[in-house]
Amino acid sequence: MGQGQAPPPSAAKQRIRINQYVRAASIRLIDENGGQLGVMTPQEAMQFAVKAELDLVEIAPTATPPVCRIMDFSKFKYEQEKKDKEARKKQKTIQLKEIKFHPNIDEHDYGFKKKHIENFLKRGDKVKVTMVYRGREKANTESGRMLLQKLAEEISPIGLVESAPIKDRNQLIMILQPKH
Repeated sequence: MGQGQAPPPSAAKQRIRINQYVRAASIRLIDENGGQLGVMTPQEAMQFAVKAELDLVEIAPTATPPVCRIMDFSKFKYEQEKKDKEARKKQKTIQLKEIKFHPNIDEHDYGFKKKHIENFLKRGDKVKVTMVYRGREKANTESGRMLLQKLAEEISPIGLVESAPIKDRNQLIMILQPKH
């Protein structure tokens, strides 16, 4: 990369200064092989980079003095993107799954839905359990609350109640989270 060129857009976005855009009064310079060349002005460091036909890249701007390295900037950018991609792969996203119940649920249906909740919790997802009341069921919400308490007790080996049952219009909502 020549001295007259502007930094690539990705460099500006990540605030990585290269070549003539290094603005510190003095910098600590590392050569392309990792050897320390000492503290010097950016202009002197730029002369080393030009001789090596590589770029002067500021790799630690917050250090005192800032650390710069002589390297191929496009290779550096590629390696950074590769590291970021690996970090994103390892990052686990937690999803919120929802299971709906009715207060007069059949025992088999209850077991089936409880099994799904257990699977979601084992995968690391949170579960929103919604007790939906219809018609005359709205008059007696206590049976639904007791059913949610029973579910919370049965799930306790693998999950915790994040938020206790909360009444919202014609439903009760409880959120479960996995135990870690």
